[in-house]
Formats: sequence, structure tokens, C-alpha cells
Amino acid sequence: MIRNSDIIRIAATTVVSLASLAAGTPADARPKVVVGIVVDQLRTDYIDYLQNCFGQNGFRRLIDRGTFLRDVDFKTDGLDAASATATLYTGAYPSRTGVPAATIYDFETSVSHPPLAKPVGTSITNDSFTPDALRLSTISDEIAVDGQGTSRIYSIAFDPQQAVIMAGHAGTSALWVNNTSGHWATTSYYGSLPTAASTRNFRNSLAERVDTMTWRPSQRLQSVSDLQSSLKSKPFRYTFPRSDRDVFRRLSGTPMANAEITDMAIEILRDLGRTNTASDATDMLSVAYSAAPYRYARGNGRMELADTYLRLDAQIGRLLDAIDQYIGAENAVIMLSSTGYCDESPASDARFRLPGGEFSTARAKSLLNSYLSARHGNAVYVGAIRGGQIYLDRKALTDRGLDARSVAEEAREFIVKMQGVDQAYTASELLTPSTDEERALARRLDPRSSGDIIFRFQPGWNVTEDETFPAQTRPVREAAVMTPAFLMGAGIPAKTVETPVDATALAPTMTGVLRIRAPGGARQRPLSLSDPKTQIK
Repeated sequence: MIRNSDIIRIAATTVVSLASLAAGTPADARPKVVVGIVVDQLRTDYIDYLQNCFGQNGFRRLIDRGTFLRDVDFKTDGLDAASATATLYTGAYPSRTGVPAATIYDFETSVSHPPLAKPVGTSITNDSFTPDALRLSTISDEIAVDGQGTSRIYSIAFDPQQAVIMAGHAGTSALWVNNTSGHWATTSYYGSLPTAASTRNFRNSLAERVDTMTWRPSQRLQSVSDLQSSLKSKPFRYTFPRSDRDVFRRLSGTPMANAEITDMAIEILRDLGRTNTASDATDMLSVAYSAAPYRYARGNGRMELADTYLRLDAQIGRLLDAIDQYIGAENAVIMLSSTGYCDESPASDARFRLPGGEFSTARAKSLLNSYLSARHGNAVYVGAIRGGQIYLDRKALTDRGLDARSVAEEAREFIVKMQGVDQAYTASELLTPSTDEERALARRLDPRSSGDIIFRFQPGWNVTEDETFPAQTRPVREAAVMTPAFLMGAGIPAKTVETPVDATALAPTMTGVLRIRAPGGARQRPLSLSDPKTQIK
């Protein structure tokens, strides 16, 4: 016989279970490991394009078993891997994270440097990198706080800033590949290298293997039916000789780099699986991959990009298999997200006569300085032009008793008339934005490190930053690209979400799945993953 007390108990349990499901979390067990995966420049259209060529264990597993967010909107202009990763892990826009860009300009030294590195003179070492300038807590920090210091938190990337951001302030270790030595490295902020990394440096060093690596089209690439036959008849081939001092930078944007990341991640997962069975604390592993167009590609780079996606799918499959083997799929929660932008490359061939031109920042700096000197007397008024921002020389303005805002407005009026410039704003204007375009720019504008004038270039132009050596050229395009994210784990429903999702909602959603507090700067509410109103494919 069922008693009234039993009915009440069963009803209460059902209510709790339904409430937990609505929040996207299981009612009983907590995950043993959270895995965060950031894929630089991952595109939704390429996942659609190549889906039939993927294996069963990578992207298709994420699509079939998890929530596939097809349109994650960062609502920010000028993203890069570092600033986007900070947004994903803090739940805040670049203007608030302390990482508005991969490099920032230092007014005192007139040198650009990574925001999470403190140069000693002009040199940056492994120990230069710390999370001190990261102004907000991260997903990994909140996991560490919830675990009362017993959670293990690791991050693995080719880029040191991504590694530091993902490990956060309370991380156990942040690992990256030193671009000079090719060895796995960390900073003393987190202590010594984990045994897995030091062992790999000693027994299976990338530095010793790099010149044996060759990137050729994979067999899977032959299954991509609509690649032009002319492309398939001229397969690419890239080698990585140790004599090239930039060899590890060249390697970092290739599928071989993604494979190195997976290899190290599997070692860490094996260690976590062996040692976390007796602990109730949740551990975290974060990895950073790349799906960016290869900047050193010969030709249009389309074959290289397709091959990158096919090989990345295999690496994600390896990682998910390792999670199943060492942690158990039922014990893990996974978040994979793009960085929300795509650098289209290469520049258009001149023979097609497309609209555009060449913009030299050195020439623009010289012309602007001449203009301001004619108005206010001979001096160096422009410190630098970097990343579409003009940095005035504050000392020169102070020495001449000039108002910085007035000079910035004069500089804006001059620069906006230059060929190749689409629009320009003063930093003061963007502190109170009034249009969608101004708001997008303001979300990446950190008042503590921004330039005095922020400007946008005309699409089709090639911008060369040639004030310093070596000069760097990038083509300007503004074509919108949809970028995805995936969430998978116990309590997360299997579905595809078509409606746009704000990227800043991912961090509080992940902490909501874990039933812990959100990062301190995350203003968005968690996504309601089981909301029946959500548009589903």
C-alpha cells in the first residue's frame, strides 16, 4: 500500500527533477570534470558544408548528443583569440575584461605588448605572463572557489594568453608552446610544469620533431565533392624546418598544432581520471584549437581550410574518446565555442580589379603628425597607429598645454578624409555610444588602454602596419559569419538552436549547469536550455 507520505515524497522528488532538467542539469550527481574547448575562428557554415565528411566521434557527436547553438553573437568589433576567450570565460565584453585585444599600446614606453604580460625592458619571457591584468573572475575561478581549493584546473594552448585566461587566477597550471624553443612552458605564477608536460619535453619534444612534419591534404579531403578539380590537382605541401626562426608560429595555425594540443590534453585527462575518484570537487580542463585560415597559404587557401576542419573533427573525436575512457561521458560537461570572428584571407588578386587600395599606418602617422604640427607647432603628436586606433603622444600635448580632447577631434576630422578610412570616432564619443555601430566598437574599448581615435577601414583595402618591423598586412572584410557553440553533458538536451545567442551568456550557463555562482562580471542570465520556446531545427 502506498501511504500519503510516500506520495508526497515522490511528488517532491519529481518537482526537483523537473526543476533540474529545466535548468539543464541533472538532479543528483555533479560532473567530475568540465572541459572547455575554444576553437579560434570556427564557422557554422563550414560545419554545415563538411558535415557529411566528418567522422562519427567529433562534431557529429556534439550535434547528435548535445545542444548546438548555431549563431553565437559576440556583438563586438575587432575580436581576436585572446579577447574572445576572455569574453567566453568571464561572461563580459572586452571593454571590461582587461583583455581588449591580443596586444595593447603602452603610452609610457611607446611599445605594444600583450595585456597579460609584463615586459622587462622590451623582452617578454614565460614568467612575464600572469592573470593579474584579467579584471574579472572566470568559469575556472568559480569552479576553484566552489571546490574550496581542491579542484584541479588545467589549460592547454599554443598561445600563452589563451592558456592564462582559461586557467584563470586560481588555476593549477596553464600550458603553452614556447614559440622560440618549441617546448611546453608555463609561468611561475602557477608553479612548476606538470609531470606530463615536463616528461613530454624530455621524451617527445616538439622541437625535435618539428622538421619531420609535413602538412599535405588528408585522405578525407578527397570526399569533399565540390572542391574545384583544379585545386585537387595541385595539392598543397608545407614543411617546418628548424632553421626557420618563426617555425613554431608557422606551425601554430596548422592541424599539427591541434594534434599537439590533443596529445597533451589526453595526458592531463589520464591523470585527472586516476586521481579524482575520491574527491567531490569538480576539476576543469580547457584547450584551445585553431580553425583559422592559414595565413601562410599559397593561393586562396580553400583546400587548406577544408582540410583543417576535417582534421580538427578527428582531434575533437580523440579528445571526446579520452573523456569517455578516463572520466566517463556521464561524469563530464563540455562546452565548445568559436571565438566569434573570421579573418578572411588572402588579399584579393589585383588582376580582378576589385575596389580597394593599400593603407600604410606609417604614412598615415606621418601625414597626421605634419597636419597637427602645422596647427600647433613642430612636435611629434602621434605616438602610434595600431589596430585601427590612433594613440596621441600625451607628453607632447602636455608640454604644449593642449587639450587632448580637442586635438583628438582635430585628428579625427583629418583621418576620416584619408583614402581607405570608412569612419572615425574619438574615444570620448564611444564612451556614450548612440548607434549600433558605435555600441559594437564601445564593447571592445577599454578606456584604460584604448587609443584617442578609433577608426574603421573601407572593405577591400589592405592595411599594412609598417611603423615597426616586420610589417604586417591584413585585408579588410566585413562579411558577417555565423559562429557556433556546443554544450554537452548530463541534463543538457540534444537539440539545435537557431536563434542568436549572446556569447556572454555562455559562462553563466556553464556555471548554472554546475549549480555554482556565475563569474563576477557576467551580467547575462543563463540560457534556458530546455525552454520549449527556443527555436529548434
